[in-house]
Amino acid sequence: MEGFKSLNKDFKKMLNENAEFKALALKEIRTASDGIRKILFTLDDGLVIETVVILCDRGRTTVCVSSQVGCAMNCKFCYTGRQALFFFLMGLRRHLTAAEIGMGEPLHNTDNVIKAAYIMVTISTSGLIPQLKRFLHESNCALAYKLDLLLQTLREELCFKKNYKVLFEHVMLEGINDRMAKLYFVYCFDEDVERLIELVKGISCKINLISFNPHSGSFFKPTKYERMIEFRNTLAGAGLIVFLRLSRGDDQLASCGQLGKPGTIQAPLLRVPEQFQMAIGSST
Repeated sequence: MEGFKSLNKDFKKMLNENAEFKALALKEIRTASDGIRKILFTLDDGLVIETVVILCDRGRTTVCVSSQVGCAMNCKFCYTGRQALFFFLMGLRRHLTAAEIGMGEPLHNTDNVIKAAYIMVTISTSGLIPQLKRFLHESNCALAYKLDLLLQTLREELCFKKNYKVLFEHVMLEGINDRMAKLYFVYCFDEDVERLIELVKGISCKINLISFNPHSGSFFKPTKYERMIEFRNTLAGAGLIVFLRLSRGDDQLASCGQLGKPGTIQAPLLRVPEQFQMAIGSST
């Protein structure tokens, strides 16, 4: 505060007692071959967070920001969350304040995320039910949600919100959740497609089909582009609003599910769940 010479003494005293002045220090900028920028910031306590800047069509820019230092959710397809095994719950090292606010689980840091949501567009969560209910009551910000959790909460809570659409994010893993039956060379409803349609029934929503972004320590493989197109067309044919989100920035670990101190952490290999071992050709 000493640098603010024009402020009177009492006002500066009030600011010192009620406000924080913490600046992010720029650590590094990495630019991917497709123009996506991954920006590393150092916080005042020395910890590092990451931000991704995505240049979109029609002059729009999407900025993915962190809500935590790391993430403790330990999703097997996500590089950031898997570091919890190496870093002993790395995601719980620190929440970010509203002033500092894709790395981390936003609803683990509900207080600051709701404050920051006034200037944001979409909050992406793996699904924490008590915090989800609070978020839906206290914020008008859009919500992106993983599909394999309790969707009845959304059905119950969203009946009070008009003109509100949830964005469901379906990470497509080859042989795991992209299965479609082939009958006389015509694709028809089968396990994964039908399950997805049933899961979102009765919820005003859009669906993002996200290509899995590979990283060291994961046995999963991304669904082939042709299969993603077929999957999208089948969902659209059932009357759903669906988008295809292809990987961008993955050569600099800037894609969805790849954030987390590149080059300094070797996350351990994870055992493939037994029910999926045959699908990915692994006996690990």
